[in-house]
Amino acid sequence: MILVAGGAGYIGSHMVKRLEQAGERFVVLDNLERGHEAALRGASLVKADLRDPHSLRAAFARRDIDVVLHFAAYIEVGESVQEPAAFWQNNVVGTFNLLEVAREAGVQQFVFSSTAAVYGEPVRTPMDEDHPTVPTNPYGETKLAVERMLESYDEAYGLRSVRLRYFNAAGADPEGELGEDHSPETHLIPRVLLKALGRAEFRVFGDDYPTRDGTCVRDYVHVCDLADAHLGAVGHLRSGGESLVCNLGNGQGFTVKEVVAAVERVTGLKVGAEVAPRRPGDSATLVASSDRAKERLGWRPQYPKLEPMIEHAFAWFKSRPDGYKV
Repeated sequence: MILVAGGAGYIGSHMVKRLEQAGERFVVLDNLERGHEAALRGASLVKADLRDPHSLRAAFARRDIDVVLHFAAYIEVGESVQEPAAFWQNNVVGTFNLLEVAREAGVQQFVFSSTAAVYGEPVRTPMDEDHPTVPTNPYGETKLAVERMLESYDEAYGLRSVRLRYFNAAGADPEGELGEDHSPETHLIPRVLLKALGRAEFRVFGDDYPTRDGTCVRDYVHVCDLADAHLGAVGHLRSGGESLVCNLGNGQGFTVKEVVAAVERVTGLKVGAEVAPRRPGDSATLVASSDRAKERLGWRPQYPKLEPMIEHAFAWFKSRPDGYKV
């Protein structure tokens, strides 16, 4: 059985649906602080908090869990700068608690939702897994700390892990059941879509970067492709595979202006984004090399183009203007 920590969140809920499609047995662990119970569509939930080991044990009790998928974390970079203590407690101490309870239960396989933020400023692109890891914010620092924790757990206790470094998750469930529902929303594609729909403001931060049109270049990966990569990681570990770290990205980048133009093409709506000064800490270009995930996990993204990511997200925002609220 698989335990999905943070399964009521954006990526976690898409993972839950993928596990259902694959016929896997699983249970979701979530405190619903930032997740949505409605996103689980009736899947088994244990309400528990990573910061409370006693509540975590309830999720493992009387269940034959062999793999943990860990999505539960605070993720906003700006918030991590303002409230680093909360990030260290939830993301690092919380993961330590989860690992210890999992180890007590005899779990030896762990898939971790990491991030490209562990790399910091790029020294080369595309960025592969051997790129230097020098995070520039507490969020990236907490994720890198957990990666190092997992390395030491493998060496000392034989707890094998796959650490998946996402670039920019995007899109939504093609069947329209699931989507992105953050408050506030900070990701680029949903913010541009919400601006097109007249529900939010949007500005382009800087148009003087050394890129093809002066705006930042980012690598986007469909949320369903992320779920497929996690399923591949489970198969890798269950077949006896060693611990791995893998990037999950598209291998190609799109500028902010290209995303805005694509949204206008897909939706037929005008965005009309105003240009604002650069934000501190924004890199000009962040693009992944995901060759290792393809070679070692057999990962084959179904939606590598930008347009399907926008189409699926747009359908979600149109059909669910209030998100998961009834």
